[in-house]
Amino acid sequence: MNRDWLPRAVLAGIGVPLGILAARACAGLLGANPIATALNQLGLLSLALLVASLTCTPLRLVTGASFPMRIRRTLGLAAFFCGVLHALVYLALDQGLAWRALVKDAVARPFIALGVAALLAMVPLAVTSTRRAQQRLGGRRWRRLHRLAYLAGALAVGHYLLRVKADVTEPALYGTVVALGFAARLIRGRSRRSGTASERRVGGNLEATSAREEKLQNSP
Repeated sequence: MNRDWLPRAVLAGIGVPLGILAARACAGLLGANPIATALNQLGLLSLALLVASLTCTPLRLVTGASFPMRIRRTLGLAAFFCGVLHALVYLALDQGLAWRALVKDAVARPFIALGVAALLAMVPLAVTSTRRAQQRLGGRRWRRLHRLAYLAGALAVGHYLLRVKADVTEPALYGTVVALGFAARLIRGRSRRSGTASERRVGGNLEATSAREEKLQNSP
């Protein structure tokens, strides 16, 4: 069976809420403030997809399942796409491409600055998401670069937290998921480093033992 069906299925599922939002916008069914409704729904969808992509590696580490890694790239790119749409609605429809007003708004409302920073942090991740980019950068540098995903997640959660102000239940849940995922990665990284160090020590001891045995065998 073709293994590409899962990312395609996820992509099709992501298209459903986007299609519904577009249909409602065309029909004038986004309420009294359609721009705010579109902004909120696109922003929340982008955050949910970004957090979902961040859970893929910890989920694989905990369960040993391979399917999370097959959809991680799809989720990350979809999160970036929805984030770009979110930013375009804000820039073009809400601010009318008035850059000075945007700067003033970002200064007056810090959650805007956090949202911009989160989107900018996702740019290098999207640009280097291909296998060719991974091969060009090398596995180690590519993995280091893609740790920016956790920074983007933290900034996006902060953006949402400052935006809602009153009920912080949802932002707290998203933040908890991001923190747990990051903690799982740290624990896994430390265990790998300690395992490598132990292997090196064992290898060194074996080499020393072999050298002593060889010396004894060769001694008269």
